[in-house]
Amino acid sequence: MLTPAALAARVGEAMFAVDTATKDFLQMELLACEPGRARMRMTVREPMLNGHKICHGGLIFTLADSTFAYACNSHNKVTVAAGCSIEFLKPAHLGDVLTCEGVEQVLQGRHGIYDMRVSNQRGEVIAVFRGKSTSIQGTVIPEGT
Repeated sequence: MLTPAALAARVGEAMFAVDTATKDFLQMELLACEPGRARMRMTVREPMLNGHKICHGGLIFTLADSTFAYACNSHNKVTVAAGCSIEFLKPAHLGDVLTCEGVEQVLQGRHGIYDMRVSNQRGEVIAVFRGKSTSIQGTVIPEGT
């Protein structure tokens, strides 16, 4: 039987191994997957810039959304987003290294609330994201592994 921390790490590894959008397309890194928490990183590259030469907000949203996915699935129950919102506070520029930290605020039955904080390499908060999750049937990895 795995500890909650070991289980969360295994869930993160299993999800990341097949998460081609996050890993391959956007080149994000999974830094940590812990019970009710996750941390991811993404470097702003040229193709991510919009018409103002700043990082497209949808890509910052995707970093937060991906981090949300790892945090809410960390308990090894297949969990999906039921809703979310984001507040953009500061632009991200070419070469910025964005780190998103996500933390579970409430988990009751099948529903959870998670807060994500996206910061740049200087520790400046770029965006905050709140997601509501719903657990559905199944586990990410087989139970007891």
